[in-house]
Parts: sequence; C-alpha cells; structure tokens
Amino acid sequence: MRVLAAMSGGVDSAVAAARAVDAGHDVVGVHLALSTAPGALRTGSRGCCSREDAGDARRAADVLGIPFYVWDFADRFKDDVIDEFVAAYAAGQTPNPCLTCNEKIKFSALSERAVALGFDAVATGHYARLENGELRRAVDEDKDQSYVLAVLTPEQLSRAMFPVGDTPKDQIRAEAAARELSVANKPDSHDICFIPTGDTRAFLGATIGVRPGKVVDADSGAELGDHEGVHGFTIGQRKGLGIDAPAADGKPRYVTEIDPDSGTVTVGSSEHLQVWTIVARRAIWTSGTTPTEPFEAMVQVRAHGGLALADVEPMDGDGTDGVEGPAFRIRLRSPLTGVARGQAAVLYRPDADAGDLVLGSGRIAVTGSVPGELATSAGT
Repeated sequence: MRVLAAMSGGVDSAVAAARAVDAGHDVVGVHLALSTAPGALRTGSRGCCSREDAGDARRAADVLGIPFYVWDFADRFKDDVIDEFVAAYAAGQTPNPCLTCNEKIKFSALSERAVALGFDAVATGHYARLENGELRRAVDEDKDQSYVLAVLTPEQLSRAMFPVGDTPKDQIRAEAAARELSVANKPDSHDICFIPTGDTRAFLGATIGVRPGKVVDADSGAELGDHEGVHGFTIGQRKGLGIDAPAADGKPRYVTEIDPDSGTVTVGSSEHLQVWTIVARRAIWTSGTTPTEPFEAMVQVRAHGGLALADVEPMDGDGTDGVEGPAFRIRLRSPLTGVARGQAAVLYRPDADAGDLVLGSGRIAVTGSVPGELATSAGT
C-alpha cells in the first residue's frame, strides 16, 4: 500500500512514519508548510511549522530512508483555519483550531491531494485508534486525540492511519531514541500553532481590533466594568475580567454568557455555568451509521475533560435557533460547566466494553441551564 506520512517534525509523526515503513508500506514523507512566514526556531513547546520543524521532519525521513517533500498549504490554512478561528471568536464562540485543521487540512486538502497522486492512505502521529474503520480512543488516555478527530467522516477515516495510537507516549519516545531519531526528546507543542507567543487575546486584538462593551452581573444586570471586545473572553473564564470590586458574597466570578451583537459579557457564580442541554449542529457520524432514534451516549465537550452521560436525539435542524441541517439534541444526566459555543460535542459509546468508540460529533450551537429545556437562541 502506498502511504503518505504527514511529518510535522515531532516525535509522534516520525515514529508513525517509521511504523508504516516497518509494516511494509511504500512510504513517502511530507511536511505541511502552513505559515506564509515561518520562524526559524520554535520556543520550547510553543508554536510549530517553523523551519526547524521542517528540518527535523526531513532528518527523520533521511533516517528512515524514505522520500521527503514539503507541500505549501499556507494559503489554505489561513483561509480555512486562521480566518475561521478569528471569525468564531468575533462571534462570541470558542473554536478549537485543531478540529478545523483536521477537518479541512490534514484529512481533506492533504488527503485529496494524496489520493490524486495515487496514495492509498495518510498516516499521522495522532493518538487514536482505528479498528474495522471505527474511531476509538488511544491507549494513552492522557494523550488521546479522538476528540479532535471526531469531525472526520467515515470516508476520510477509511484513508487514515494512526500508527501510534496503541502505545503510551513514553514508549513512543523510547522507540524514537532506539531508532536514533533526533526528535526523541523534542518537546510537544501545546499552544495554538499559529500563535507561538501563546497570547491568544493579543493575537485576536491585533486582528479584530477594539470593539468596546460592558461586563454585567448575571443576577442583577448591574454594569461591573468595560472591555475592548468579546474576543477576549471564553465561557468559564475567571481571570482577566476587568472587574475591580469582588462579588458581594466573596466568591469568584466566571464568564457565563457572551453576546457578540451587543458586546455584553455576563459574569456570575459557578452555579451559572451549569449546562443541562445542548444542541449541536453539523452532525458527523464517524461510526458510519446515522441514527434515527434517540440513544444513550457519553458526551465530551472539551479536548480534555467535560464528560457526562446523556440522552441524545438526532434531529434535522429547520433553522430554528440558528441550527440548520443534520444536528442532535443532548439532554445531560448531570450538568457540565464551561460548555462553549463553537466547541465540539463528541459522542462515545456508553458501555464499559466499548466506551472508547466514537459515534459522532457536532459543533455546539445552543445550550440550556434548566434540565430538559434549551436556551431560546443560538447566541446564548
């Protein structure tokens, strides 16, 4: 089988490529140039796609004895990932750019080019497993990336390979060292790749500009302060709220609601963060089966955390509350906090034997704070 190995310059993708070679595949390495002006060096775990990363990927390919190329996807990455990220924050959402990159770059644009060139599959260093075409969590739960891969369609998964998903990270590093790969001890990248400083608020401020608004109290509606744009806030945020006086009860305040139209950011107690119901749009059924009846599932609403048992009802959005097309309604058995519009709601099998199986995903559009009831607007 001809396999295109996406090599980021990190240890995981290098070992993934090596394992594809060991499996007897005809492997070609490719590094994606995603920045129009890549820096020469990364700073520890900050950033990626630098010239250093491209060099590390090339050296790993040389050790493995496979052909290596650099493909320029910078324009596509800006249009599909960076611009969408900025627009989502401007609309009061909290997007996950890794989801978008997987959906539109690595397993869409890259996969399409690979197929056009005669490759059968794309191998990446993601921590996830594929069994009989079904997406499952990785063996290493701390590194599991099935959440950010749950936006892939069955067709995209049929052309994917995740060679490291069955191995803990420490063993992957040991294997890389044994193979004499120079990236064996290279730090993982933990920040948004196109914001190497790690300062998301500054990046968005420079891109979106100043859009003043008010910070108000969830209970009284009283104005507590001013801000320079809703892009500086996320649901559940506790610090950097721009409030001088503490709450009357002395308890911490959190961002509980963001209204991009009025520019109002509402803050309240932790109790105001509780979400019982969710509507997720853009439903994708990674399992290959589109459900027509309600079912039970474990729901995850953040890349690491936010997991609860729920009843899920498939639906075809008719435009009400801004939800159109394939969607699903979630009624949680116990409340979750920090649920933000724009993030993914990923559904897993609820049983003990197959609880690592991904059923599908959707983008969170509407949330409700009362059990069984939903908010009246997708802007909530």
